[in-house]
Amino acid sequence: MAMKAKSLVLDTWAIIAFYEEEHAAQQVADIFTQANEEGIPLCMSVVHAGEVWYVTARKTSAAEADETIEELRSFGIQLEDVDWKISRQAGVFKSKYKISYADAIAAALALHKNGHLVTGDREFKRVENDVKIVWLT
Repeated sequence: MAMKAKSLVLDTWAIIAFYEEEHAAQQVADIFTQANEEGIPLCMSVVHAGEVWYVTARKTSAAEADETIEELRSFGIQLEDVDWKISRQAGVFKSKYKISYADAIAAALALHKNGHLVTGDREFKRVENDVKIVWLT
């Protein structure tokens, strides 16, 4: 990480890349390790956890999807509820940048946590002036 973040917010793209062993998988694993070693909180919204769950369940089973979410927690990832403040900010991002609402929630959570968003999804280029991003390759 270029600069020390107060927290790291993971979007679905990052987690799927990790589990499907895509090019960014090792980078995501390194981020998990480094964040835990440096005491940087890892988090993702329950919306994104739900996305990870359904992608996993479609490919395998509901039981394996449940195990995946538990494994994410074991990596130190905190699942964050989405309150009105985050929902409203997501609405601002959605209306301003015309990104998906789920992506807007990830950006809003990163802003709320004063953290960096970890992603490789190029849709987030639109919010780069508002949210710090750790780009996965």
